Formats: sequence, C-alpha cells, structure tokens
Amino acid sequence: MQRLFDILFSTLAIIILIPILIIIILVLSLTGEREIFYRQERVGKDKINFRLLKFATMLKNSENQGAGTVTLKNDFRVLPFGRILRKTKLNELPQLFNIFLGQMSIIGPRPLHIKQFSFYSEYDQKIISSIRPGLSGLASIVFRDEEKILQNVGDPDKTYKEKITPRKAELEKWYVQNKSLYLYFKLILLTMVVVIFPSIDIKKYFKEIK
Repeated sequence: MQRLFDILFSTLAIIILIPILIIIILVLSLTGEREIFYRQERVGKDKINFRLLKFATMLKNSENQGAGTVTLKNDFRVLPFGRILRKTKLNELPQLFNIFLGQMSIIGPRPLHIKQFSFYSEYDQKIISSIRPGLSGLASIVFRDEEKILQNVGDPDKTYKEKITPRKAELEKWYVQNKSLYLYFKLILLTMVVVIFPSIDIKKYFKEIK
C-alpha cells in the first residue's frame, strides 16, 4: 500500500513541480559550474546500491575536498545558488524520480553514502536496509540541522560516527520496527512542518522522540 502511495505522490509532485524544476535547471545551467544534477552511490534496500539524484549544489569533486562526505554549515564547497537550494530543501526534488523508479520511498531511513552507512553495526545495517530508504524520515527530521552540529568540530567524520550515527541508528530502527501507513502520513506532515518552520520543536508532535 505504501508503494502505491509513493507512486501516486511522486507522480503528482513531479507534474505539479515541473515549472519549479525547469526554473532550477535553467539557473543551474547558467550559474556556478553549470552542473545541473549530482549523482552519488547510496545504500538502498537489501544493501543494494543505487544512484541517488540531487540538484548540484557544491563544487565538482567535493568529496575529495574539505570535510569529504560530510557537509558543514557555511561549507566553502557549497555554491551561492546551492545554498538557497539546500536551505529550502529544493535540491532534494530530483529524488522524486528515485521514488517513482522504486529505489526510494517518500518516508524511510535516509539513504547514506557507503562510508557513512559502514558506521552502523552489521545488525543495524540489516534492519535499516530491510526497507526502501526515504526522501524524508524520522532521523532526517530530528537531524535536519546536522550541518550545524558538525560545525567547528576538529574531525567531522569522527563526530558523525561517534555522536550522530548511534542516535540515527536508534531512530531508523524504531521506524522500521513500527512502520505503518499512519506513521508514513504523520512523518510526511511533519516534514512539511519543519520545512516551513525549521526551528519548531517536533517533540510536541512526536512523543516517541526523547
């Protein structure tokens, strides 16, 4: 049933957002490094890798510069128009095609880079990868300010692995173990709320979050 809603919502969203997608494509083709899409290997369902699609927001070869696979707040690798896309989350819109193709869901564990996924224990990896990864999800909402958390730390990779990964694993596993249509729609609504009101305390709306 969730897959049915994924197809329905992604199709409708793509149709409705065509004008915005065209505008973003035109701006990207005329600014920065004139790169439109960014494709990166991410870990999907059953640990099968897929190419996640985003609008390009950073310098080419950014993974081999600065903080590597971790993005920091005010990261020098993020291009001017890219900052706007990242702040509004519009850079994530191309993932609607990943959802339509069945590689992702609207809601699910966030698909991680292979390196970051390796930070999970084998047990956590098995549970988290048992369902399709999501455009948004419980951990994505809780850690929506992840870039700010990683700012001004000596070793972003170490901080991500030791501080963020364990909490993300708990949240992702909780979602997998409690997955339902009710939770699916609740997290869709919460995603829209935090995009419009980024500073809102979602604990008021999600008692499961401690």
